[in-house]
Amino acid sequence: MKSEKAYRTIAEVSELLQVQPSVLRFWETQFKQVKPLKRMGRRYYQAEDVVLLARIRDLLYKDFLTIKGVQKRLSLGEESQTILNESDSQKHHDKFIAEIIDIKNELAEYL
Repeated sequence: MKSEKAYRTIAEVSELLQVQPSVLRFWETQFKQVKPLKRMGRRYYQAEDVVLLARIRDLLYKDFLTIKGVQKRLSLGEESQTILNESDSQKHHDKFIAEIIDIKNELAEYL
């Protein structure tokens, strides 16, 4: 059985999410939730970091939220789900789960 790699480099995450490394570094300055491990000047991302970055990407590029809008959405966390009506909540949940599965499958291909 293949074991998943614990950390991804910025280049790997950049390729996986199809955004430039400079965008990931910028998001790190804008979203306090993005905290990659830094060792000797290099960034290393865990799987949950990749999921968070994919969510940020989608909120910005697919849902067309502003940086401030995404910051607000992320700061609300679970509370934001109660704001949405039940059908919207389920739709967002299903979409998010599908993305997590896609990311997991793409990460597995790297191994």
